[in-house]
Amino acid sequence: MSGPRLRRIGLTGGIASGKSEVSRLLARKGIPVVDADQLAREAVAPGSPALRRIAERWPGTVHDGKLDRKALGAIVFASESERKALEAILHPWIRAEARRRMDEILARGAPRVIYEAPLLFETGAADELDAVILVAAPEEVQRERLMRRDGLGPDEADARIAAQLPLEEKRRRATFVIDNDGDLEELARSVDALWGRIEACDPGD
Repeated sequence: MSGPRLRRIGLTGGIASGKSEVSRLLARKGIPVVDADQLAREAVAPGSPALRRIAERWPGTVHDGKLDRKALGAIVFASESERKALEAILHPWIRAEARRRMDEILARGAPRVIYEAPLLFETGAADELDAVILVAAPEEVQRERLMRRDGLGPDEADARIAAQLPLEEKRRRATFVIDNDGDLEELARSVDALWGRIEACDPGD
């Protein structure tokens, strides 16, 4: 007996939770992935409408036609209103483009597609998906990884963690949860086990 149809599957997680590593593991299995972070980079490419709007609102964040991500990050993670202003510029295009690319991949015959996005729940994009995988890590692990990865201080790391929906709320809303507080081998085993469960579901026509 087949399970529910799972074609468009979201992949999300708190910052520095290991979401990108899970995405790489799934891609290695041949599963197509649409990456919201890559779309966000495309959205602010030199000459793009979004970059022009960013330059108008935050003039010091664009130099020689290119976005200074560090300067913009310092502004938007220090102020919820500024962060929401940036999201209002970027998210509508990212969401529409993600939908278009997923539709295109499925139309070419792929049984499933992954949409990897850090703000799936926050933007409402999860409502358009058949299921959501949450990669979860304890806050202290996130903080340590974030400080090591991005060279941030404790306060900066905490501000980035606090800018996202609380982990327990994400757990409540996710279809599947991968706890990532171990090593990479353990994570790979968890991904294999979860994908086996998902493959038992009928992807539909």
